[in-house]
Amino acid sequence: MNRIQAKITHIQSVENLNILTFESQNTKLTMMSLELSPMLSVGSEVILTSKSTAIAIAKEPNTELSHANQLKVQISSIELGELLCSLELKFHSFVIESIITSEAAQRMQLQVGMDVIALIKANDLSLEKII
Repeated sequence: MNRIQAKITHIQSVENLNILTFESQNTKLTMMSLELSPMLSVGSEVILTSKSTAIAIAKEPNTELSHANQLKVQISSIELGELLCSLELKFHSFVIESIITSEAAQRMQLQVGMDVIALIKANDLSLEKII
């Protein structure tokens, strides 16, 4: 699992649906949640997590995507398998992993040291713990 430390900057709730906004390394992150701990409030420090298979990659930032979270990252390692490719991505002091198809990695001509955008949908980001 990938882990990113963040601070809650906004909580919006309607009935049992919650949209939480976070800041991490001067980057806005958004998460959708059906349940919300009463211990959470604006200013709470948390650890966010996402599965490696839920992180897509783009070579250019794009505001026309439905992915709420677009993190500027650098590829620090590539493990190219027969079917899947594991990318180790550096997001400031955090290291996250994206697993994509090997075909996609080859088509995109991804290389170590390349700057890319990690895309995470709001419903693929979750709260691991409150710090």
